[in-house]
Amino acid sequence: MKRPRKVKRYCPHCKKHTIHDVDKIKKRKASELKQGQRRFRRVMRGYRGFPRPKPEGREKTSRRIALKFKCSTCKKIHQPPNQRTKKLDIGE
Repeated sequence: MKRPRKVKRYCPHCKKHTIHDVDKIKKRKASELKQGQRRFRRVMRGYRGFPRPKPEGREKTSRRIALKFKCSTCKKIHQPPNQRTKKLDIGE
């Protein structure tokens, strides 16, 4: 999917249509203190195997891409619902 670098869309903070900068949200480093990660580390200790079954079938054809839109006037960032796409090209 091709998206332009700048797009005009509605800003709920300004309450009007303004130019927004489009960026892809990057995955941040997972926290070691979250409950799921603590459970995973506890189960992986010792001589046990992997706690979850291997995924069956093939992997999905597309992934959910998260985009963030930054308003050029108020600098607020809006994140609409994610879209499914194979690859994302953010151009000019």
